[in-house]
Amino acid sequence: MNDADRTHTSSRFICANTACIYDACIESEKLVRWIAPAGAQAKVEEFDAREGGRFKIILSFSNDIGKSSSRTDVVSGRFLRLVPGEGIVQAIEFVSDRPEFAGTMIMSWRLHPSGDRTLVSVVAENVPQGIGKADHESGMASSLENLARFVETVCDR
Repeated sequence: MNDADRTHTSSRFICANTACIYDACIESEKLVRWIAPAGAQAKVEEFDAREGGRFKIILSFSNDIGKSSSRTDVVSGRFLRLVPGEGIVQAIEFVSDRPEFAGTMIMSWRLHPSGDRTLVSVVAENVPQGIGKADHESGMASSLENLARFVETVCDR
């Protein structure tokens, strides 16, 4: 697998300002409402939204697609960079005994204002080999759709 195959991306225009979207990403009680892709639910076990702070999120699935167990993904990570209204960079590891899910994935969330909308771009680098590009990008797009639905109902534009 080459490096291009290990970089996955997704983006979406969202009708909300960058501050509201940023807050939805760094406040655990908001994040848990939108981060899980279609077919999953999220639970936040640890969340310290500061540079160097750690987080642990458990995604539960209705079917057998999990990486940590047949129906769960346990995601452990830390915040590498937090820039209010601009973006977030995270180091993420999947808690799994399976070697195809080993390694540290870097996930960058960038917020680009565009009039009364914001372009939210997500780039995942060094994606573990066991995570298929099409499925991962579909999951990221689903999370961005959830984010849009959430912030477009709670944010001032």
